[in-house]
This record gives sequence, structure tokens and C-alpha cells, in this order.
Amino acid sequence: MPLPTSFIIQTNIQSPPRGLPFYSPLPFSPLPFTLPFHFIIHTMGTATDNFWVLALFSKCDSNSNTQNILCLAFLLLLAWLATAFLYWAHPGGPAWGKQRWRSSSKRPNPIIPGPRGFPLIGSMHLMARLAHRQLAAVADRLDAKRLMAFSLGETRVIITSNPDVAKEILNSSVFADRPIKESAYSLMFSRAIGFAPYGAYWRTLRRIAATHLFCPKQINGSESQRFEIAEQMVEALRNGNTACMPVRQILKRASLNNIMSSVFGKKYELSSSLKNVGEAEELSRLVEEGYDLLGKLNWSDHLPFLSALDPQKIRLRCSNLVPKVNRFVNRIVEEHRAQTREKKNSNSTDFVDVLLALQTSEKLSDPDIIAVLWEMVFRGTDTVAVLIEWILARLILHPDVQSKVHEELDLVVGKSRPVTESDIPELVYLQAVVKEVLRLHPPGPLLSWARLAITDTMVDGRHVPAGTTAMVNMWAITRDPSVWAQPMEFLPERFVGRDGEVEFSVHGSDLRLAPFGSGRRSCPGKALGLTTVSFWVASLLHEFVWLPSELNPVSLSEVLRLSCEMQFPLTVKLNPRRSV
Repeated sequence: MPLPTSFIIQTNIQSPPRGLPFYSPLPFSPLPFTLPFHFIIHTMGTATDNFWVLALFSKCDSNSNTQNILCLAFLLLLAWLATAFLYWAHPGGPAWGKQRWRSSSKRPNPIIPGPRGFPLIGSMHLMARLAHRQLAAVADRLDAKRLMAFSLGETRVIITSNPDVAKEILNSSVFADRPIKESAYSLMFSRAIGFAPYGAYWRTLRRIAATHLFCPKQINGSESQRFEIAEQMVEALRNGNTACMPVRQILKRASLNNIMSSVFGKKYELSSSLKNVGEAEELSRLVEEGYDLLGKLNWSDHLPFLSALDPQKIRLRCSNLVPKVNRFVNRIVEEHRAQTREKKNSNSTDFVDVLLALQTSEKLSDPDIIAVLWEMVFRGTDTVAVLIEWILARLILHPDVQSKVHEELDLVVGKSRPVTESDIPELVYLQAVVKEVLRLHPPGPLLSWARLAITDTMVDGRHVPAGTTAMVNMWAITRDPSVWAQPMEFLPERFVGRDGEVEFSVHGSDLRLAPFGSGRRSCPGKALGLTTVSFWVASLLHEFVWLPSELNPVSLSEVLRLSCEMQFPLTVKLNPRRSV
């Protein structure tokens, strides 16, 4: 029966240690120098398996202290390499091998298939560049779409590309927590909804989000600001170079202005020459830096021995960013406090006022409020712009689909007035287009942020120990031919019901397409995000025919940061459809 064995190499110390010494039956020469401690070599296996360590050490008879130290170091290195190889040889790689050998469970659990990767680092290389594509390819090669294990350094990870297993994971109370990244903790997200540990505080934040921040009343109350920003976008596009117009910056600025209005009650213009642009630019830089930090694979999260070195300078950059965020957000919070009496009888709709009103009853500290507001800005800024850019790119590449959307707009809205949000429920085909783009280009192909098992559990009939990170490859699910017919084709019609109504929900009830997650940790702002995207896309298509630029053709190449974006910014040619 395999047992962990400790070999204690006794030296010729004047005072013998407590306990019985270990004497080797092999010829063994005592070390000719005195050490103040015992060397303890821990390896896996039986006493017989480890006898070779002593046998080799007995050959290291020398009069030189240096040679004996080198010999012992060499033996320790061999033992470490043997152990590392033993861990690495296990399916899933070193983190899973380590768990398997150290587990005290005697039950024969089915092994989860997965790549071994490399010793020590496991499969960290799979997370570089387009991780969702690389993980999908490995799962397909190993026939492990339902459940695959792999190692990120010392982190155990499972990933599924199957909607049934995804539902089992995302709707389980065992996976109600998130693995906290060093960058997320440093950027205060551990006190916000996204990364806060599962418990009473997180449930308080979730309730505030559902009943105050993202409730239908709050969303409807900000309709006028979305309409105003849509008009500004149309005006900026109309006044630009319609023959070769880059749209990414306009979309990002519009999205930033919208979230600033919702969260802080601040209203800006898209024009860079107007007042307050400095404040908007400052926030844009803060968000961009935060995106870059949180989107990186931090080696220190998975290889603890690198933590003190901070090789990627992530901790340093976070320490530089956080004071700037604190000053920016705290300044706005204090402005709202100073205006509280003046706004006492007004119906304010921004998030700062909501949180300040709830601060006493919900026992929220100032750092809690700052963390929640920062997360709202951070998560709500780029996602809308990224998705709209993908939608416009697809419609340019599929002019027949764009023509159908134009026909629907003309039928429902007409050309005599602009689109309003009350028109959106009747724009059935437009909503189908949005969902088809979400299927082919989910902003978070790995659902952005993973889950963490808080206790041992079973997933798909296999044992998953506590502390395991769980991922869902939504990108792989939405391109699986066993899940979707003609998955590589752009067919919005698949989301249009027989009676002309969209019958497929993307809010998390059907894991064939759940781009915003599902269960306890799904995105709380998904309704607001979809409302904004649908209305702005309708407004842009109502005003223009979108054509490819002759200088910069549309490319669907991806780059994965925190969201999956177009690698090459979209540049278009515009033909106006409505007379102003």
C-alpha cells in the first residue's frame, strides 16, 4: 500500500536528536560536518521505492563539505523532479496529479480527461491569445467536450463545452463563488458584486442591484439619456467622413457617456471640444487600464512562488491605478452628498444617489460604495460598444440581412421620425439579429469570470474537489453542430418564432446560448445592456445604409482581452437613409 515516507538523514551532532534515528542497512559514511537540523526528504511511494535515495547518497563519500552539500542538493533535485513528473503524468496535469496523490479518499473516482500540459506550469499556454478556441480544440481532440480537466500552474480547472453540464455547474450552489484574482482584489472588486465572496454581503449587493439599480423602473427612467446619446452618435457619423468612417471610438465614447449618466448623473457630449471632456477622458483612461490589468493571465495567481517577484508588474500597476480611481469616484460621491438637500424632492435616477440613500439601512461603507460604482462603470463601458461593433460588421458582410432589418424599420417606424425604445418590441427581426451575433461572437466566450467550488461535489458523475475553478466555453457551445444546426452560418431566422415572435431567451434559462451567464452569478445588468444595444443598433440602421470601406475591408479576426473584440477596428462607408 503506497505510503508517504520521510527519510531523516542523521548527522554526527554532539547532542543526539529526540526520537529514534534512522540507520541505513547500506554502507553509509557519516557526514564529516555538523548541521544544526535534520534534512527531511518527502516523496511519494513506498519505503522500497525510495531506497534508491539512500543508495545514491551512500556513494557520496567525500572529505569535502562542498561535495556532500552538492550531492545532497542533487538528491533533493532528483526527488523533486521525480515528484513533479509523477504529478504531471496524471490526466489534467500537475495540479490534478498533486490533488490525486495527496487525497485521503479511498474511493475510486472516475478520472476527468484532460491535457497534461507541461510540468510545473500545466496548460497555462492554452490561456494565451484566443483561449476559447485553443481549449475547444483540445476538448475536441480528447473527446472531453462534456467535462475536461487542466492545470494552470497549481490551480485545478474544469471546463465544459456542453449545455447540460454548463447548467449543472452554473445553477449549483456549490459554484456560487468566484476565484479571486490578485488584480481583481487589488482593484477593489472583492467588495463589488462580481468578485465579492458568496455570503450575506454579496446577497445584499445582489438585492440592491435587482431591486434598485437594474430594476425596470430604473431602466425606463434613463430612456431619455439613451435617446439623446443615440442622436449624438448619428450626428457625429453624419458630420464625419462617410466614405471612410472608423466607428469604434464613437461607440466607446457613447457607451462611456451613457454609463457616466446612469451611474454618476454626469452628462457629456461626444464632441471632444465641449466642457467636461477632460473628466470623461480621465475615466476612459482608468477603465482602459483596468481592462488591461483584469484581462491578463497573471502568472502569480497560479504560481505562488512568483508572487513576491511580480514579474508582469500587475501589482505595481494596480497600486498606481487604485488611488486614481478612489480620488475620481470619491470626488463625485462627495458632490452628490453636498447636493443631497437640493435634490431632496427630485426624482434622481443615478446610482450614486440610490446607494447613498441605502447606505445606512444596508450598512454600506464608503469603500463599499466606491467599489460598487467603479465596477458598474468598468463592466458597463466596453461591453455595449464591443457588441454593437460586431453587429455592424456582420450586417455589412450580410447585406441581405441588413436589407431585411431596413424593411422592418420602415414598416414599424417609417422614415418620418426617429426610432424610440417603444418600437423595439415590434422589431422582431432586429432582435433576432442581435441574438445571432451574440451566438457567433459572445463578448465573454468563457463567460468572462469563472466559478469556484466551495465544497467537494460531483459534476457529470465525476468528483470535483473543493477549490477547483470551473469554466464554461460558451463559444464552443454556440458553434457545436450537435447543439445548433448550421452553426457556422449567420442565420438570424433561427431566433424568429413561427408567429413572428422571438421565442429564445438569452438571459440564462437556456444554456445553449447564455452570453450573460446563468444562476446566482449571472450579469445583473443584462437587461439594461440588451435594451441599450437593441435601441442604438436600431437607431444607427434606421439612419444609414452600412457598407464596407474600400480602404479597410471588414475582418472578423478576434482578440481576447476581458471581452472578445474585433482585432481590427471597423471602418465603414455610410449612405444616409433619412432626410433630416
